[in-house]
Amino acid sequence: MTVGIVVVSHSRALADAAVALAGEMLRDGGGPVEVAAGLDDGSFGTDAVAIGDAVTRADQGDGVVVLMDLGSAVLSAELALELLDDDVRDGVVLCPAPLVEGLIVAAVSAAGGAPSAEVAAEAADALQAKAIHLVPGEPDRDQPDQTVDDGDGPEQRGVFTVRMAHGLHARPAAQLVQALRGLDAEVRLRNLTLDGPDVSGASLSKVATLGALQGHDVAVRARGPEAGEAIRRVLDLADDDFGEAAAVSPPRPPATPATTGEPIPASPGVGVGPVRVERAVAVDVPPARPGTPAEQRARLDEARARVRDDLQTVRDRAAREIGEAEAAIFDAQLLLLEDPDVLADVGARIDAAVDAARAWADALDEVGSRLAAAADEYMRARVRDVRDVRDRVLRDLGGLEQHDAAGDGILVADDLTPADAAALDPARTPAVVLAGSSPTAHAAILLRARGVPAVVAAGPALVARAREAAVLAVDGTTGEVVTDPDPPTLSDFRARAEALTRRRENALRRAHEPAVTRDGTTVLVGTNVGGAGDAEAAVGADLAGLVRTEFCFLDRHRAPDVDEQEAAYRAIAEAMGGRRVTLRTLDVGGDKPLDYLPMPREANPFLGVRGLRLALARPDLLADQLHAFVRVAHDHPVDVMFPMVTTVDELVAARRALDDAVVTVGRGRPAGLRVGIMVEVPAAALKAPAFAPMVDFFSIGTNDLTQYALAAERGNDAVAPLSDGLDPAVLALIAATAGGAGRADHDVLVAVCGELAGDEDAAALLIGLGVRELSVAPTAVATVKEAVRAVDLTQARALAAAARECPDAHAVRELLR
Repeated sequence: MTVGIVVVSHSRALADAAVALAGEMLRDGGGPVEVAAGLDDGSFGTDAVAIGDAVTRADQGDGVVVLMDLGSAVLSAELALELLDDDVRDGVVLCPAPLVEGLIVAAVSAAGGAPSAEVAAEAADALQAKAIHLVPGEPDRDQPDQTVDDGDGPEQRGVFTVRMAHGLHARPAAQLVQALRGLDAEVRLRNLTLDGPDVSGASLSKVATLGALQGHDVAVRARGPEAGEAIRRVLDLADDDFGEAAAVSPPRPPATPATTGEPIPASPGVGVGPVRVERAVAVDVPPARPGTPAEQRARLDEARARVRDDLQTVRDRAAREIGEAEAAIFDAQLLLLEDPDVLADVGARIDAAVDAARAWADALDEVGSRLAAAADEYMRARVRDVRDVRDRVLRDLGGLEQHDAAGDGILVADDLTPADAAALDPARTPAVVLAGSSPTAHAAILLRARGVPAVVAAGPALVARAREAAVLAVDGTTGEVVTDPDPPTLSDFRARAEALTRRRENALRRAHEPAVTRDGTTVLVGTNVGGAGDAEAAVGADLAGLVRTEFCFLDRHRAPDVDEQEAAYRAIAEAMGGRRVTLRTLDVGGDKPLDYLPMPREANPFLGVRGLRLALARPDLLADQLHAFVRVAHDHPVDVMFPMVTTVDELVAARRALDDAVVTVGRGRPAGLRVGIMVEVPAAALKAPAFAPMVDFFSIGTNDLTQYALAAERGNDAVAPLSDGLDPAVLALIAATAGGAGRADHDVLVAVCGELAGDEDAAALLIGLGVRELSVAPTAVATVKEAVRAVDLTQARALAAAARECPDAHAVRELLR
């Protein structure tokens, strides 16, 4: 039995988000879920004709359940029924359940094969569960001794010990909450070590405030039909350290000084220049607006939806321009917008006749206060993220523009939001000085990724002096901040900065010259791009060594068609001015999913369906993309590159799909069209001789290769010291790739497009291992070319051999020095 579901909402974004949330509850898919939301022009509203069409699409012969958000949506749904044929209309149930909770329960029930009446009844019960939960005078949910026996059997219990270096922080907390979603069980957790209160396992904000540090014991108890399964999932996650390595405790940055205000280095580099003061602008709670509780909720839901879209846009841009690991910083903020415990708190306040804006502000202030009181500095650093989400929603409710941190000069501020840090232009911001924050704050992480020197925890006194200064001298490596420096000090800082500048300028002057080693070996230096703007910024690049085509697919509600993709790729090719472009096929998966490409939850998405595996599973997406590639290749030199290749069979299937695209375009095979694969997993490196006859080049993604070779997840602070591309094991895999390339009957180029390619100190080592192309960030092209020009191939080969004999990455770095 397959019951269809139709979601009717005034907001397309809200409906899509609700469907995505419901999808997370289903491991093995489910029945059809159709959306009829918003109007054709993108504005808010409902359309009876669209609802009728959605019902027709969802009807598989076993009935359709329709869930609606607001009053006029009900009227539109009723009108839609009148437009349907009798046989379809008789099987439709208009359900009075709350949209989000009802949809989640309905989707799970329908996936289990329940008939339409039962699906609607289960959805309606979601409202009853919430009503009981919020009845005044009921026992406090945070008091364990007030749990009652509701006939669901005995309470299930368990205990685990936190082993991660950073404790149960936002990322593992999010994993825990997601693992429990969809289970028919109420789960509570308590930090036994701190003898703290119970918190709900369904709330990210509450779990994160347990203050559970490395070594703390956490008790778990569950009640309900699936209590045993809930306990098992939590303990399995804990046993796996929530996907994070716990054995290694990396050096922690010094704690933010409580009273001294002694500055802490947060991002290396030197900056000298005028002061740009960024004063914190308090976001006032907008004046109350009249409305029923339902109208207040709707107003808040619409504001949250818009903020979610804005944050998703920031995240997608950061993924393109900075990197996926850094972009994941915004995931916790996106989760906070949907946190069920926060929304329950806000809803209770609204039911008590509190205005939506005031209810949101007070609830988020409470979350921030709990985090600020945490014992762990890493957890306290998350307060700024919470405040940012609070303020963004309040600005939207008040009709205010979002804050813009653009400007010129050394930025001096009390703090910085992650979004503002991601948006800073290094060319306009020589350095950043913050009164608060810490090296582990998300803003600091993003500043390092953007290459902006930064000092944090400078204290209010130093920042006050800095704001009054005409000139600042900042060293993000040592933590020095000097206000209006005297001539000798200014001279010293300027000498440091000018030395870096001269080196960069000299490199830029020669950027368009080939990168040739001292003994005459040419090494191509290309650029990694995510759009035409990156290509234009890559002065001197010999080619686009990696085009992240994901930029076409992000921040959308549907996949781009062939024409849209062709236009985007052609713009990049034209920006490269006739130089070769390497178009990588779509590289997404469980770790970076697309809204319109629902995927089952994977315990370890990095080892799941991603890259070429996903493309081969969705041949329609791959066919469209290759079709666009071939069209562009008839007018520009194009390399096609397949990511996450593990087996020869995968490459054979991918090449067959490319051949089919050539036939579809109908103009023959483009001259100069080349094919390559990314070497990202050890298996591909070790099987390079098997792949070599079928490719024109290998491009080594050292970020992923390092992750898989060293079992150290990218972006995981707890194992950051392990995740070093200069580890001898990674170098051995690079050498194996180059060795396999040399065994082909034709020339197979070996490139590196990962982070290691941009490390100037590593250039000689990579060249000595057999690499002949380095693809780097647009701003690094010129300096990497200079590093190549200083290399002697004979010495580089000797260096590579010595490095492979080193015991660890630290020894390799000492050898490079």
